Amino acid sequence: MGSEVRVSAWTTDEQRAVRAFEEVFDEFDRLDRLLSVWHPGSDVSRINTAAGRERVRVERETLDVLRVAQQMSEWTGGKFDVTFGALSGLWKFDHDQDNRIPPASDVHARLPLIDYKGLELDAGSETVFLRKAGMRVHLGGIGKGYAVDRAAAILRAQGLSDFLIQAGGDFYAGGRRGSRPWRTGVQDPRGPANQVFAAMDLYDETFSTSGDYERFFMKDGRRYHHILDPDEGAPARGCRSVTIVAKQAVLADGLSTGVFILGPQAGMALIEKLPDVEGVIVTSRNEVLVSSGLTARLERLRAPTDAP
Repeated sequence: MGSEVRVSAWTTDEQRAVRAFEEVFDEFDRLDRLLSVWHPGSDVSRINTAAGRERVRVERETLDVLRVAQQMSEWTGGKFDVTFGALSGLWKFDHDQDNRIPPASDVHARLPLIDYKGLELDAGSETVFLRKAGMRVHLGGIGKGYAVDRAAAILRAQGLSDFLIQAGGDFYAGGRRGSRPWRTGVQDPRGPANQVFAAMDLYDETFSTSGDYERFFMKDGRRYHHILDPDEGAPARGCRSVTIVAKQAVLADGLSTGVFILGPQAGMALIEKLPDVEGVIVTSRNEVLVSSGLTARLERLRAPTDAP
């Protein structure tokens, strides 16, 4: 899934932990083969290849992720949309690529192919269909969260209750770290790597951050990053980072992306409306917004760095 995965457990049974860790990594590999566009035979790749032509039978896990993605789309008014994959190849944010701004005409030509309502799921037949040829599903904004939830279930099934899972910007904290809760920080969007501006304790919760500092390039003093607004086909502009705290990693993963694209005001309004969801937003003006249920828990260590 393009991210490093780390797992820690607080236990006296090292052998049990090692066996559980191996099962977790095997599950990440299995889900990657199902959900990644980088595997030609994955469920997602087969769905995309058959777009506009036929339904594709998929595994239950693929349907589960896509159902959650549809819910995210409804909550965000389509700002979270896994069919943004239609833009693949136009924008490139990898450091070894020739980063460029694609012609507006190329982007606009593909915008009609981005429409979560054109993604049809049939639980009875376990099939998926994209209505238009050229549509493409991409689960980069939600797949890791689903895998983290599966990993947490595996660790608990193996008798481990105190653990920490990290996959990129997605964390799941189960139980405690000995006598203390697990503690994690909110990355400073403009600070050096691993510098945080706020921290909080977590207990049986998940924590996901989406930011414009992960994959980006600068051109003429402006930052172009990988979180694309599906209505514009261009990088969303209202936020620098969004951190979501929730009970399920798949929700936190999808909401951190969706809220980022919605922007600070509409995004925080959505966070406040959803049960068991909290959030921290750093706006494009470097303002820090904290949801009402997180105000007392979040420890602010410093102001975020103010830079382009």
